[in-house]
Amino acid sequence: MIIDTHLHIVDQAALRYPWLSGAPALNRDFSYEEYASEARRGGIAQTLHMEVDVAPEDIEAETAYVARKAREPGSLLRGAIAACRPEDPGFAEYLERVRETTFVKGFRRVLHVVPDDVSEGALFRENIQRLKGTGLTFDLCVLPHQIPKAIALVDLAPDVQFVLDHCGVPDIKGNAEHPWREHMGEIAKRPNIVGKISGVVAYADPENWTVETLRPYLEHTIGVFGWDRVVWGSDWPVCTLGGGLSTWLAATQALVAGASTEERTKLFSGNARRVWGL
Repeated sequence: MIIDTHLHIVDQAALRYPWLSGAPALNRDFSYEEYASEARRGGIAQTLHMEVDVAPEDIEAETAYVARKAREPGSLLRGAIAACRPEDPGFAEYLERVRETTFVKGFRRVLHVVPDDVSEGALFRENIQRLKGTGLTFDLCVLPHQIPKAIALVDLAPDVQFVLDHCGVPDIKGNAEHPWREHMGEIAKRPNIVGKISGVVAYADPENWTVETLRPYLEHTIGVFGWDRVVWGSDWPVCTLGGGLSTWLAATQALVAGASTEERTKLFSGNARRVWGL
């Protein structure tokens, strides 16, 4: 079975997504039902919803929306990684509200859309440390040159479980492995972070990429983190920019075909079960 740790649902009638106006290729609704039909055909049995950077006022409404979808008969949804604003004074109260439900499994604050110094603020760092003992994870979504900023957060909170999204967002189209390669090796030395093998087809040339185009990036990520600290995610619908869910799933399976059954199971489901208690 496969656990998808990175699904986005977009419903513009229910929630506001300010960033979509600048992303015309993604500026439409992407429903759970559309995803689930394709996901089931690919062998995906469970999924976690990943926040979609909704308007700040809609953050808790997004989680409630996804929770309702999860309660529908036969739903693949098993939890949510919720949006958060650790730089805001209200984070502590928000955290307490979230802890009242077991549906939220972690948080994410996309850091490559804000100034680099946001994650360096005293309040931001204090609030990240509040996650200690909660069992909630924190996803890091950064560009390669920002990985040292992510390392600083991981070192600051050694008792918090972090997740590095999208193999560290390498510039595959530009064939740029440096400084991404070195930074990935450094961040992976921290035991409290796992690497997410998710949707990197979106960073390749949409017309010309092949499995071999992706190989250096996936193999390096798995190599530095090891099979016990990698999880798989679709990043649907962003992965549609590079071919779609089925294409990305097939590419991943081709790239790990030489791994053992135990190793593939860890990547596709076992590690996710452990990290998020699924």
